[in-house]
Amino acid sequence: MDFSFTEEQETVGKVARQLFEHRATPEHLTALEAGGVRFDPALWSELAASDLLGIALPESVGGSGGGPLELAVLLTEVGWSVAPVPLYATLLLGADSLARHGDKALQDRYLPGVVDGSTILTAALSEPGYSDPSVPRTTARRDGDRWILNGTKDLVPAAQLANAIVVSARTDDDENALFVVESPAAGVVVTPVRTTNGEPFADVELTGAAGHRLTEDIDGDIVRSLHTRALVGLAAIQIGVADRALKLSASYTTEREQFGRPIGSFQAVQQRMADAFIDVEAIRWTTLHAAWLIAEGRPADREAAIAKFWAAEAGARVTATAQQVHGGMGIDITYPLSRYFLWGKQIELSLGSASQQLAHLGATYSEGRS
Repeated sequence: MDFSFTEEQETVGKVARQLFEHRATPEHLTALEAGGVRFDPALWSELAASDLLGIALPESVGGSGGGPLELAVLLTEVGWSVAPVPLYATLLLGADSLARHGDKALQDRYLPGVVDGSTILTAALSEPGYSDPSVPRTTARRDGDRWILNGTKDLVPAAQLANAIVVSARTDDDENALFVVESPAAGVVVTPVRTTNGEPFADVELTGAAGHRLTEDIDGDIVRSLHTRALVGLAAIQIGVADRALKLSASYTTEREQFGRPIGSFQAVQQRMADAFIDVEAIRWTTLHAAWLIAEGRPADREAAIAKFWAAEAGARVTATAQQVHGGMGIDITYPLSRYFLWGKQIELSLGSASQQLAHLGATYSEGRS
């Protein structure tokens, strides 16, 4: 198990950071957020032109043939710059699901558009008032050669931007399954919702919506597999969020003086910063471990929950520490740090909080699945 990045993976990170630092400046983000939906089409087009939108897709559809580790590197850079692009929704939730489980017709219909930036995808896993996204309550009923879906999904990332949504549902023969639903389409109502970090999310109501079923996962539950990969993706974004919050704090505590000396020289501040550094590294290595397991085709359900636990628990500690060592500046919503605090909180609670991950791990051990 080698966690050092390959030259190609390092290049992905460098190219993405250069693009994001050029386009996703604090000033640009402020102007974009004031204008409505937090999405930058020009940046999305630049990502496509740089071949980053196909980084984890097969070469047969125009992708680069990368995998979970390359995608984790890219998502970390999204978090570092809090970039206004639906990479997590499109590449991990939507395109990766189609690449793994879609038939050739579905892949040819959607994946080339993902690569060239003309198609946005997402997946709907979370349901209102329900704590386990891997066990959907949305139903799917076979009707001839098609499937009819009914149910409600909440907090679907980038649903109002998506051309199609991968939906988890329970079939009439009591199986978990994934379906591709066009959007907009008959029986599909997408309602944008306001979220903590201002990213585009929406609730999706399915009433007799037509869906195309994805193929079974030969290695296990197809919905749980997507849920596992989704947790790792969130944790990868949180690496960037927490790391950037820490770097901003290091810079601030070096420059800010009190009592004639930088506040970073005070022992209490140093201890908080050291603890934050350890937390960031815990998020990083548990996430990369889980991503590596997925890349190797090995089970990663437990490791994904561990990574998401650290992303939630440690991510919240790091962003809170960053806010506190900044003093009054830490609560100024016009200061760049505020975005990292809000993103950290959004990720902390998405697809299960830290306590929910612990509950899942406890159940795993009690059922003898360790």
